Parts: sequence; structure tokens; C-alpha cells
Amino acid sequence: MSTFMAKAESLERKWYVIDAANKPLGKTAAVAASILRGKHRPEFTPHVDCGEFVIIINAEKAILTGKKLTQKFYRHHSGYIGGLKEISYSKLMAERPEFAMELAVKGMLPKNSIGAKSLTRLKVYRGAEHNQQAQKPVAYNG
Repeated sequence: MSTFMAKAESLERKWYVIDAANKPLGKTAAVAASILRGKHRPEFTPHVDCGEFVIIINAEKAILTGKKLTQKFYRHHSGYIGGLKEISYSKLMAERPEFAMELAVKGMLPKNSIGAKSLTRLKVYRGAEHNQQAQKPVAYNG
């Protein structure tokens, strides 16, 4: 008997909706990363992209625990001398909560081509409305 290896062509991808309202940002991102990777499936194969599509709604209502709103910063560098840009998470969550959620999910995915491809299947929305009703997404309760 040989080990089953999933093939990307034969997989059926489902759509899941995760509601981030009143849930910690990191826990929501961890669940989303696991679904994007396909780890919830019994036929999960590490070297094959067997993940699903994920829609995260109510990103603006996600909470940060502890003192992260004031002490945590998003930093990036322009490449020039003195080009460090930083923004506090209190400002980031007020202005661009969907970007903060995408950053959290991106950090939990593998840093290779499978992780990059998985991130394209993530859709994050600020409010409760989303544009993927035609795909018949299922609410994820896990």
C-alpha cells in the first residue's frame, strides 16, 4: 500500500467565510492561514497547494489584546538612508484594518511559491459585506 499524494488539478476548492468581529486578530489569521494552506483537509500534502479560498469579514472589528494597539508598530524601509517608515497599530487598525489582517496571515504562511499562491486566495473586507456571494461561501466554525 502506498501513501496517497494529492494533485492540485484534482482538488475541488471551497470558499469559507470567517467573521473577525470581536475576535483576536492573530487567532483569526491563524485559522485563515491553516485553511489557505489546506491543513484542515484529510488529503493534505505538504508539497502540493491544496488550500481553499478564505473571505474574512469585519476586519475593522478585530481586536488586539494587551498593549499592542499602542506598543506594536508596522515598519518598512524605502531603501534610502533614513528611510524607515513606521505606523502604530492603533492608526493602522483605524485606517487600513484589511492590510493589518493580510500582514498577519502572510506572516503565518510559508515563505515560498506555495505561500505566495495561497495568499492570492485570501479576500479581506472591512465590513460585513463581501463580493463573493456567487461562489456560495460557507461560514467556517472551527
